[in-house]
Amino acid sequence: MGVFFFLPLVLPLTAWPVARLAEQRLHPRTATVLLSVTAGVLAVCSTVCLALLVVVGTAQLPGNPLPDGWSDPEVRAAVPFDEIAGKASIPALVAVLAACSRTLWAHRRVRRRALRALEGLRDSSVAVLPDEVPYAYALPGGPRRTGRIVVSTAMLSCLEGHRERRALFAHERAHLVGKHHRYLLVVRLAARANPFLRPLRTAVTYTTERWADEDAAEAVGSRRAVARAIGKAALVSRGAPAVTLAHLAAAGPVPRRVAALLEPAPTVRRWPSVFTAVGLAAWTAAAGTTVSALSSASSAVTLFLVLKAATPL
Repeated sequence: MGVFFFLPLVLPLTAWPVARLAEQRLHPRTATVLLSVTAGVLAVCSTVCLALLVVVGTAQLPGNPLPDGWSDPEVRAAVPFDEIAGKASIPALVAVLAACSRTLWAHRRVRRRALRALEGLRDSSVAVLPDEVPYAYALPGGPRRTGRIVVSTAMLSCLEGHRERRALFAHERAHLVGKHHRYLLVVRLAARANPFLRPLRTAVTYTTERWADEDAAEAVGSRRAVARAIGKAALVSRGAPAVTLAHLAAAGPVPRRVAALLEPAPTVRRWPSVFTAVGLAAWTAAAGTTVSALSSASSAVTLFLVLKAATPL
């Protein structure tokens, strides 16, 4: 079992530079998609690596996970063996699966609870709840496939003027149209699967909000109105019921979002030039992701071929 086998566990480190540079130098839409795809692929590869370590690392131990048909001593001897790595990978894989399952369960539970709370209200794209607690968030799914915007009367009363309220609704609508909850869920699962991917989760949390900020500014026609709405909401908002549901005053660097809205709109570029710092970081992350995918696929295919060749007819 060589070093190549363990690469998917550490290659997420190659994405650290692009996590910071992408949120600063790329258009928020481009940064969100790039970082989410990178995090998702790297997380899958590292999880596959852990699963393979469980198999090859415990092949010669009693109670190994190989099927009964592969329990022949010759088959066990043909499989690469590393007892220390195999034993360590078992609790690691269980922890990863448990953490990801818990995150998915919590996300769905919160969504179902929020949808039940809206039952009986008029079927519209916006649900205004009489509540003294200020909050506003985008709730995907439900009877309306496009989702709904949930806002409390307390939040609306905190915003002054028609433009600020329009900014709030445009921001939350952008979250729904862009399916931002999916990106947030992907990077959160990725960070659960591999702690090295946490910087990407933090970056995507920021870029999804910036993406919605820019869409709201375009819809409202006033970047300052959106900036004022964000600043006021951040001071009073309780937030969304789950971190995977996007909302106007999401936790994070709100001053940076406001400052970005007080500057000209960013230029949309699908992929940065390699001759820039962010371009070099992006290509480094892409290379790390590619190597991780190839390493996982190669290890899985090699193990399959070894077991197939060694399995007695």
